[in-house]
Amino acid sequence: MKKRQVVVKRDKSSGTSTISSSVVRSTVRYGECQKNHAANIGGYAVDGCREFMASGEEGSTGALSCAACGCHRNFHRREEENEVVCEYSPAQ
Repeated sequence: MKKRQVVVKRDKSSGTSTISSSVVRSTVRYGECQKNHAANIGGYAVDGCREFMASGEEGSTGALSCAACGCHRNFHRREEENEVVCEYSPAQ
């Protein structure tokens, strides 16, 4: 989801205004698999899959399963990076 914020400030002494906007960009990647394969016997064992690789094209059902371990994408650790880009320009 992209968010955009626009702020208009008016300088009361001179009557001029400035415009400042910022855009938040976020990218998501999925890291190692955290599925406990031994949960049904009361143990703990992970398969060692280090990164999610989609087994199909984006938008298909295969995009949600990992080609390396076969698990659903929700079992992989979600890593989200947010980048904020700010722009400032005095209005004329």
